[in-house]
Amino acid sequence: SIAREKELGTMEVLLVSPLKPIQIVVGKVVPYVLLSFVNAITILLLAFFVFGMPVEGSLVLLLAESLLFIIMALSLGILISTVAKSQQTAVMISMFALMLPTILLSGFIFPIENMPQVLQWLCNIMPTKWFIIIVKDIMLKGVGLAHVWEETLIIIGMTIFFIGVSVRKFKIRLE
Repeated sequence: SIAREKELGTMEVLLVSPLKPIQIVVGKVVPYVLLSFVNAITILLLAFFVFGMPVEGSLVLLLAESLLFIIMALSLGILISTVAKSQQTAVMISMFALMLPTILLSGFIFPIENMPQVLQWLCNIMPTKWFIIIVKDIMLKGVGLAHVWEETLIIIGMTIFFIGVSVRKFKIRLE
C-alpha cells in the first residue's frame, strides 16, 4: 500500500502530516494483520475439523506465534514497499526475491539437511524456516514456549529489524 501511495502522489501528504513515521507504518500494517490473523484462524479450523490435523500443543501459543509471524511478514512487505519506486516493482521484488526463495529454502518443500551447506546457511535468513519449525513443534510434538523460544526470538528480531529499517526509510524521505 505504501508503493501505491507513492504512485498516487498521496505519500507526500502523509509525510508532511504531523504523524510520526512509526505511526504511518503501524497504520499501514494493522488492517492487514487483522485480515491475515482471521485467515490463519480459518486455516487452523479447517485443518483441525475438516482434515483432522492434530494440535498436540497449546492452541493459544500457536495463535500467538502465528500472529508474530504475520506481523513479521507484513513488516517485510512494508520494507519492500518503502524501497520500491512503484507498486509493480514491489510485487516483482516480493515474487522473485522473496516468495521463490522462501518456498525453496524454508524447509517447506525440501528438507534443509539434504541441501548443500551454502544453501543451509542461506536458509537461516528465511523467516519461514523458523516459523515452520515452531508450527511443527507445537502442532505435532506438543511442545511449549520453553522449547521454541529461540525460534521465537529470531522472528521477533527480524520483525524489529524490518520495522526499524522501514521507519528509517520514512525519516530519510522526510528530510
